[in-house]
Amino acid sequence: MGDFNLALVIVAIVVCVLVFLFNVYLLVNYQHPDDANQAYFPKFVVVFGLSVAAISILMLPADVANRQACRNAIYNGACNLTLPMKDLWLAVYIVDAVLVFFVIPFAMFYYEGDQDKSVGKRIKSALLWVVTTAIVCALLLGILYGLVGKVDFTVRHLSSAITNFPSTWDFSSSQPCIGGSGAPACSAYTANTSSEKTWTMRTTFPEYVVALATIVGSVLFSIFGGVGIACLPLGLIASFIRRPKAVITRSQYIKEATELGKKARELKKAADTLHQEERSGSKGRKWRKNVKAVEKELLQLEEDVKLLEEMYPQGEKAETSWALTVLGYLAKLVLGILGLIVSVAWVAHIVIYLLIDPPLSPFLNEVFIKLDDIWGLLGTAAFAFFCFYLLLAVIAGAMMLGLRLVFITIHPMKWGATLMNSFLFNVALILLCSISVIQFCATAFGYYAQATAAQEIFGHTLQSLRGIKYLYKYNVFQIAFIVLAGLTFVYYVAFGWRRKKPSGRFQLSS
Repeated sequence: MGDFNLALVIVAIVVCVLVFLFNVYLLVNYQHPDDANQAYFPKFVVVFGLSVAAISILMLPADVANRQACRNAIYNGACNLTLPMKDLWLAVYIVDAVLVFFVIPFAMFYYEGDQDKSVGKRIKSALLWVVTTAIVCALLLGILYGLVGKVDFTVRHLSSAITNFPSTWDFSSSQPCIGGSGAPACSAYTANTSSEKTWTMRTTFPEYVVALATIVGSVLFSIFGGVGIACLPLGLIASFIRRPKAVITRSQYIKEATELGKKARELKKAADTLHQEERSGSKGRKWRKNVKAVEKELLQLEEDVKLLEEMYPQGEKAETSWALTVLGYLAKLVLGILGLIVSVAWVAHIVIYLLIDPPLSPFLNEVFIKLDDIWGLLGTAAFAFFCFYLLLAVIAGAMMLGLRLVFITIHPMKWGATLMNSFLFNVALILLCSISVIQFCATAFGYYAQATAAQEIFGHTLQSLRGIKYLYKYNVFQIAFIVLAGLTFVYYVAFGWRRKKPSGRFQLSS
């Protein structure tokens, strides 16, 4: 067992290093050329935040493996020699909350500050916003913790009479207790409802912070995850259906390129006007609305340019480029079909295991257990994949709704063209939703992840927290998730396969 624990520690360290290196790779390849060799603090926050999010997702499979490390131990206290998963969970999620509510907002305020101001003034302005937010959050958390920071566990009060040790026991299903029919209730199955009591105790402050952060993340998770679980695979399939079928002629390309160039100059002129208004201090409601409109127009223009480049590849390797474009759309079709299978499995599992009481079947829990019987880490790997897929669905849903709702700021992630404020926004979203993804997975795979530290935090404490437990008792988040997934599926079946018509100012001419 000691060798197993040592191997688990080594694997955990290696995975953390690999996650960090992979996130550095993402940053280097996704960052905008304007951010090269500068904005080092926001870059550090991005890499650190992505690492915390990825490690938190991987910690649930590690928690399951950690539980198995002392399962066959022959002496008491063997589990004390394994990883302290409960302390690690609380540490990771406290760091998560600090990053989301304090560090990332500071980095965004600093990065988006007026470049004409000195570094000191930009830091002062960002600190002012963050300190104000910290004071408000601290007061709110303190008041809520003092008033309702308790957990109410529903328990049964059982008791039994005593008697001398007999030579034979005379028990039956109708009388499981000592002392005959008038004996106090000692069986939880036959005890009447009056034996139910409420055991109240105060939760720890770190657990309370994690719980509130989970509630905020659960609201976003229900919306973005429900939409994303459908739009992630269906979007890939719809992209294949709407793909360019053939290369356009040179005359068509020149006409489209000229039109796009004209619209790009108009967009630059509008951006310069907004920048002048910002310098003059005219940053009112109308200014912010115009900024969002310009961001949306710019995003659409970039999509049009990309589509035009796909439809008319140039250079010596034009044929190779077109072949890669065709293969890329075929890959989207294959990934979309595989993703659709995973999405259907997720929705079916939620309905079968979570919404129906008692569950019809353990379903995916049983699949993971059988995979573990085939090979020790196969079930754990499949478990981690389903958790990661859920996080990808959240990101896909956020991007889809962000393109359609005017009150959500658009921060698209583009290869080689992502500014740090977009990076920071998406990292904050991933961190906030990762807490809820873990909580959701710990609940959905409760049979597979039983007796883990994550289930203790998210399965018992969170679902018994005063004022919050009813959201989980009546499956509010799961129902919202399923409903939004169904609506998104209907939307894609009705409209998703159609080619997008020109609707904005910056669109390809028809």
